[in-house]
Amino acid sequence: MEVIGVGFGLGRTGTASLKLALERVGFGPCYHMFEVLERPERARDWMEAADGGPADWDRILAGYRSTVDWPGTYFWRELVDAYPGARVVLTVRDPAAWYDSAAGTIFRATLRSSRPLARLLLRLGRPRALREFTPMVRRLIWDGTFDGRFADRDHAIRVFERHGEEVRRRVPADRLLVLDVGQGWEPLCAFLGVPVPDEPFPRVNDAKTFRRRQRVAALRTLAAPALLGTAAVAAAAALALRSGRGRARR
Repeated sequence: MEVIGVGFGLGRTGTASLKLALERVGFGPCYHMFEVLERPERARDWMEAADGGPADWDRILAGYRSTVDWPGTYFWRELVDAYPGARVVLTVRDPAAWYDSAAGTIFRATLRSSRPLARLLLRLGRPRALREFTPMVRRLIWDGTFDGRFADRDHAIRVFERHGEEVRRRVPADRLLVLDVGQGWEPLCAFLGVPVPDEPFPRVNDAKTFRRRQRVAALRTLAAPALLGTAAVAAAAALALRSGRGRARR
C-alpha cells in the first residue's frame, strides 16, 4: 500500500476523481467503495474488522497500491499505522458545501433504500451478497462515523471538521497532502514525485452524475422483481394448462 486516502468521501470530496488520478499516475489499482459495489462479498471483511476482529490488511487490500473513500476511511488510523511508508492524502472541501451535497445525494439515496417497498424490491431483485453492502454502509458511515445523526447538519459538519483536524495532528506534515481536487494535477504529482500528465485532471461523480446512476440502479432493481413476477405468472399458467389437459383426458 503506497497511498492512503483519508478524505471523508461520500462521493463529495473528490475521492472518485482521486481514484482515477492515482491510477493514471501509476498508483493503481485503487481501492474505493466502488470495489465493494462490484464485489459485495468484500463487505464481510470490513464488517469483521469493525466488530473488532483481527484485520489482515494485506489480504483485504491484496493487489491494490492505494485506497481512497470508505470503507478504508473508517479505518484510516489502522491503515496509516499498518503501512508506515505510505503517503497520506486528505481530500477537503468547504464543510457546508460538502454536507449539502452529501445530504442531497448519498444520504437521500440511503433513506429511500430503507423504505419498506425498497427493502422488499432489494430482497427480490438483488443477490444475497449485495444485501450485505447496505448494513456495512450503515455500520461504518451513518452509525459508526456520524452516530446515527447525519440528518443533524451541525453535528455532521462537526464530525467532518474534527476528522480533518485529527488527520492533520496525527499524520506528520511531510507524509500528508491536504488536497482540494480542484487544484488539479500539480500538488498531487509533486507530492508523489511523478510527472504531471498531459491531460485534464479527472472530474467524475458530481451530484448530477450520482443522481443519474441512482436512477439507473433503481430501474434495474425494479426490473428484476418484474421479471420474476412475469416468470411466476408464466409458470402458473403452464401448470394450470397442464392440469386442465389432464382433467380433460380423464
